[in-house]
Amino acid sequence: MEKTKLMIQGMNCMHCVGSVEKALTDLSGTEKVKVQLKKEQATVKYDSNAVTPAQLIEAVREAGYEATIK
Repeated sequence: MEKTKLMIQGMNCMHCVGSVEKALTDLSGTEKVKVQLKKEQATVKYDSNAVTPAQLIEAVREAGYEATIK
């Protein structure tokens, strides 16, 4: 299992947090997702054989937010 932190731009409420969390959790290969509004970041534990950091970023973008690897 790998662990990465994503910086998330565009979140301003708990609904945003839920949207980002759902987008990441719905990806096959993610095991644990924690999204923090105040820190504007998401910590993701994932199986690197099933999902890549680029796919994590793309899932966040598809949810309407910008993401970069921290």
